[in-house]
Amino acid sequence: QAQLLESGGGSVQDGDSLRLSCKAPGAIFHSYLMGWFRQPPGKEREFVAAISWNTPTTYYTDSVRGRFTISKDHAKNMVYLQMNSLKPEDTAIYYCVGGSGGPNRENWRYWGQGTQVSVSS
Repeated sequence: QAQLLESGGGSVQDGDSLRLSCKAPGAIFHSYLMGWFRQPPGKEREFVAAISWNTPTTYYTDSVRGRFTISKDHAKNMVYLQMNSLKPEDTAIYYCVGGSGGPNRENWRYWGQGTQVSVSS
């Protein structure tokens, strides 16, 4: 059973914006890096962004840097992914994750069930 709960996905047009939200249990939120992966249709899951658990340090994959912003709300145990200037190639299922960090799936112990983002041209 997923302990991380995503919301905010949907269908948008090229150039639009969406904000994904993730609610995490306190034990995960305050102990691990939090991040987002995505799985485009027919492709492997890939790292998107991450944020340190105790500092504002953020990490992004090159294809989203400058367009996506990851942030946290410590009072609400929430993680957000603000996605601007969306492109059709951003179409994917987006997963909220918690773990030790890095682009490898094996480093991320906790996964949500995913939320679909579809961008049409």
